[in-house]
Amino acid sequence: MQNLDQLLTWYGTLDRASLTCIAEFYAKEAHFKDPFNDVTGVRAITAIFAHMFETTEAPRFVILETMGQGDQAFATWRFEFGLKGRHYTVLGATHFRFDAAGLVIDHRDYWDAAEELWQKLPVIGGPVRWLRSRFGVGQD
Repeated sequence: MQNLDQLLTWYGTLDRASLTCIAEFYAKEAHFKDPFNDVTGVRAITAIFAHMFETTEAPRFVILETMGQGDQAFATWRFEFGLKGRHYTVLGATHFRFDAAGLVIDHRDYWDAAEELWQKLPVIGGPVRWLRSRFGVGQD
């Protein structure tokens, strides 16, 4: 899947300037969903990534593994960023579906917001960790 390789290379080098190239990879009416967003259209998807650059410090995606078959692909990744001087890492995966032209028509991110983000934050981390411990099965 040549389009997948080019897309993931773009993600690995994504910065504010390269964000203008998003239409080279995403169909005009592409759908994007993650734990915080559910939007349709290149313009709305671009806004999500622009917001990422505005609210985080030095964000970057490190692609870990990929697999593709037919018009679908999965990629696992590590998202690294700073927030108020602290470094964070989020592990996740993305399911891509491509149209006949090889453009992304559906992008769905899977990651655990509670484990990967909320419980690491200073103010809400304690309560989130407590809730997770209350609902988790204890090990003897």
